[in-house]
Amino acid sequence: MSRAHAESVIKNIISEIAQECAVRGHVVSETLVAFTVKAVVLDPRNGFNVDRLLTKQDVQKLVELCLEKLMEQCSPSLDTIKMQVYFDMNYTSRPALQSVFPQMELGAFMVLLKRDKEQQLNELSMLVTGIQLFNKASKKESEETDIHELMPAILNEALPVTSKSIEHELSVSQTLAWKYTAVLEKLTDPDSQPGECDVPVVLLKQALYNIRQHEVFLKMLLADACLCAKHVESLQSELSSKVKLLKETVQSKTAVPTARVFPLFKSLSKVWSGLKDEAELLNILNNLMHNLQPFIASQAKIFSEAYLDGLLEESEVKTDEQRMTESSDERIVPSEMKTQEWLLPETTANFNELSLQYNGVCGYTLVNSDGLLLPGNPHIGIFKHKEKLYVFRSKEAALKFASSPGDFIAEVAEKAKHSPELIQLLKLHQQFSCVSPYAEMQPGERLLVKPITKCESGTQTDIHPVETNIVKSYEWNEWELRRKAIKLADLLTKVTHSAQTDLSHMRRENVTQTWLPKNAACQSKRDGESNVPKPQIYLAGLRGQRDGNMVKTNLTRSVDE
Repeated sequence: MSRAHAESVIKNIISEIAQECAVRGHVVSETLVAFTVKAVVLDPRNGFNVDRLLTKQDVQKLVELCLEKLMEQCSPSLDTIKMQVYFDMNYTSRPALQSVFPQMELGAFMVLLKRDKEQQLNELSMLVTGIQLFNKASKKESEETDIHELMPAILNEALPVTSKSIEHELSVSQTLAWKYTAVLEKLTDPDSQPGECDVPVVLLKQALYNIRQHEVFLKMLLADACLCAKHVESLQSELSSKVKLLKETVQSKTAVPTARVFPLFKSLSKVWSGLKDEAELLNILNNLMHNLQPFIASQAKIFSEAYLDGLLEESEVKTDEQRMTESSDERIVPSEMKTQEWLLPETTANFNELSLQYNGVCGYTLVNSDGLLLPGNPHIGIFKHKEKLYVFRSKEAALKFASSPGDFIAEVAEKAKHSPELIQLLKLHQQFSCVSPYAEMQPGERLLVKPITKCESGTQTDIHPVETNIVKSYEWNEWELRRKAIKLADLLTKVTHSAQTDLSHMRRENVTQTWLPKNAACQSKRDGESNVPKPQIYLAGLRGQRDGNMVKTNLTRSVDE
């Protein structure tokens, strides 16, 4: 099965579950359904695994389990998952312009057309806003202007309320979390009597996870609100200076060049718009805080404060700060553990800004106390294992965890499989890329498609790979092609190997190249003297006569001629 086919099957399952929930009167988002499907598959008690394709029986079983989980009434675990999905879909960090453009409006924004006049209208709007602010500030006869009067009305309403409201909600959630923790510590204590363990411990843990997740989200909102307040303070100071500069520029002049005053109006409008954006951000944070309330209703309905107080009896409820103080004297000595790496505040830069595993929760306590969440104390010492950092509630817990970290990390993952809300609460997303081996098929099950078999294989990449589509018979040289053509023709064995036929007469293109004769020249020697006549002497009467007279004739020319 291809990846695209597998994704299509999962989408169909998610769509089917969402439609069935709607038929039963519960409208759920596909994001929530997708997370529920993943949680059901991860839970080893359900016997699913991604290593093998789902059968028809598996799909039917998966749909039924997901519907059962999504239709639960008054479930703290389901409420925690719903809260996580809602917060992730509606909250973004401050630099994402959430204050001026909420994420829920993205769909409507994408269908709009871009107008050519948008930039011009924006500048005109800034100018008008700056002029109105200046006129409002100029109504006061005194030089000092009350900046609070120029502030956006929504900011004056939201600024003092938002932070206090979030702090109040956070205080309530932390108090509940400390009570749940104290109750679970008492019930999971090995020295407790068997008769005292008739309380639903599983529901208590789910309620603890629910309220701890609410606490984490409220801390994020409070941090944004505090940062927003600091930004408002700096913008107020900048607004005051801009108004003062404008007054000094304009004063009582009847006419001021636009090149001087328009940039000041724009900058004033920009600062005021920044204040308005901060007001919108505060309003969004306040709405997020109120919208998180329904997701903690189930635990409050199951366990009232009176019921928790009854379980506590005279047990001490410790705050997170008290637990930190109690363990502050315990310190890890790195020199005694040379095989392990520990980080201490004295030797580590930016110690308080380190990213801690399990969201700062003690992993040893989570495993040893059957899912109890207790914050770790970084000042005891931070254990570094495979580039990840872990903190612990005590030195003893740190040493035991460090003795076999792999086992404890695997146990924490198993806890998260049974309680899927821990995946996000403890930030364990990266640990669930694979699942334990799939159980053997039960009789009667049959696969939807043939499973993909696996085997161990290895490949080696060539340093200089050679292309396999190279045509070795290719020849680029035209004369070489002609030579091969003549060779293929084999004219020596043909009847017309030395003469052209009527069909081939004048068909061949003949080209010759000649060289013009070279102009040759020589130079002979010339003498300046005159030549003497050549001697010419003839003898006559010598042939046939022994005793005859010989006649000598001298024909040499005279020198004087």
